[in-house]
Amino acid sequence: MKRQLLFVQGGGARVHDEWDGKLVESLTRELGPSYEVRYPRMPNEDDPSYAAWRPTLQKEFASLNDGAIVVGHSIGGTILINVLAEHPTERELGAIFLIAAPFVGEGGWQPDDWQPQREIGRKIPDGVPIYVYHGLADDTAPPSHADLYAHSIPQAHLCRLPGRDHQLNNDLREIAEVIKALAAPA
Repeated sequence: MKRQLLFVQGGGARVHDEWDGKLVESLTRELGPSYEVRYPRMPNEDDPSYAAWRPTLQKEFASLNDGAIVVGHSIGGTILINVLAEHPTERELGAIFLIAAPFVGEGGWQPDDWQPQREIGRKIPDGVPIYVYHGLADDTAPPSHADLYAHSIPQAHLCRLPGRDHQLNNDLREIAEVIKALAAPA
């Protein structure tokens, strides 16, 4: 049976097809045929909102098997981690990866339509590995937002990538390596 991975896109006009599709291609190529990578189109991608995306994410979570990996890019990562903190899935997740996710809350971006979770790390089930990846050349979501996540989720593994932009230069090999290591027998 293939290991499931849910990739949550970022927001903006044509992001699913023209931007984040390249990230999914990189991840799928690097992971190989042992993984089923799901990449749903999020509603109103050009105007993302927590209220609109939460039901879609909850539906996707319900269709996953235990041990599935969830990955969120940009605002998709922000919404993903906050949905998981507010409405924990019944599935036992294998890991959570946030890629260039802007931090919404004190010190970060201010919320428009929702109140972000505080102390996210305490609301995520124990034992679920959390990884925060951020390119140091990101001019969309400041790299300092990764530090805000590290403070809010103390158990998270923080990975700063020099020379990488908001799309991590469309290269997710480091993330794929970690995912494969998580699945390796102990």
